Amino acid sequence: MKKLSVFAAVTIGSLSSTIGPVAAENVQKLSGNQIRAKIAGMQFTDEVHWRDVYDRDGSLRSYADGKKRVGKWVIEKDELCFYFEEPEDGCYEVSLSGNRIEMKPSGLGLTIEGILQKPTDRN
Repeated sequence: MKKLSVFAAVTIGSLSSTIGPVAAENVQKLSGNQIRAKIAGMQFTDEVHWRDVYDRDGSLRSYADGKKRVGKWVIEKDELCFYFEEPEDGCYEVSLSGNRIEMKPSGLGLTIEGILQKPTDRN
């Protein structure tokens, strides 16, 4: 039984190392102009817990845990920056793979991952 579980772990490990690099090849780091073109008028979400709506006028509406916050978003030095006047404010490097977005903070903080889609009508 022990041999079977070791074999399964090695097989799963091999599959994930094979799948990982293929997905990474399709990731494109976006420039400031590309970020603006992709984000403006769109919604970034995990499709379950939160969503951020990047309005074309630079306003940002964030919905999470039943609460709405309003802030602003701007492009600075090829990074997406958002400001709510809270500790979560900051700038992020943005990468795209299909409709999946990854935002890496320029300083300390966690990477944010989600999908980009047209905004929903919920407020």
